[in-house]
Amino acid sequence: MKIEILYPEIANLYGDLANIEYMRSSIPSCAIIETDLKSRPAFLDEDDIDLVYMGTMSENSQIVAMNHLEPYKDKVKAAIESGVRFLFTGNAVEILAKEIIDLDDSPYEVLPERYDSETKTTRCLGILDITFKREMMHRLNSLYLGTYGDLEVVGFKSLFAYPDDDHEYPWLFDTTKGPSFHGTPKGEGIHYNNFMATSLTGPLMQLNPLFMMKLLGEMGETSIKPPAIDAAMEAYKQRLQEFKREDLNYIL
Repeated sequence: MKIEILYPEIANLYGDLANIEYMRSSIPSCAIIETDLKSRPAFLDEDDIDLVYMGTMSENSQIVAMNHLEPYKDKVKAAIESGVRFLFTGNAVEILAKEIIDLDDSPYEVLPERYDSETKTTRCLGILDITFKREMMHRLNSLYLGTYGDLEVVGFKSLFAYPDDDHEYPWLFDTTKGPSFHGTPKGEGIHYNNFMATSLTGPLMQLNPLFMMKLLGEMGETSIKPPAIDAAMEAYKQRLQEFKREDLNYIL
């Protein structure tokens, strides 16, 4: 198995690269390609990459990533349409949108290359037909409980932006419990062809070993041996029990 990580030097804000480290430690033969900001993405030229991963980054780092991917955006879109498997966590998916509209005044100086200060809009890559709205003075920190097929998934959110409600992409997870900026949605993330994106941050795979094993199985991997799996499963079951408490406050 071969996994490519895009821009690990900027896209690891919540320790998201731990997801790939857990995958690597679960598959002894797994090879990792770390594509930095000076390099052309390997999946554009190599057809044996099983997963392309990108994690959470700062808002200015989003613009840096967009600028680097701009020359390749048509090829990235073609890869998504042809079924190349992607997993984007946190706010990484926002760089593929049409635009990000700020609903309040930004508390930091935005890089000007893609930002229109009059409309407070960031021009994104336009690969996905979706617009995000961002409230930098209103961070949503919350717990999350949902399902992926017949598996229960737990996680954490920490985000400023949310997608328009009218986008037509299928959900990645069906929501059981967990707020959004506008109440409780039916689902979370995007699952289009083999492109998967979730706003959940941090060690998603360590929190959900069954989800990781199912995902690897969908990629054709048959020899999956997560380290300390008994302890990981015990922690997962305890967290599920905690997240299902009726009196648990999901807003952090």
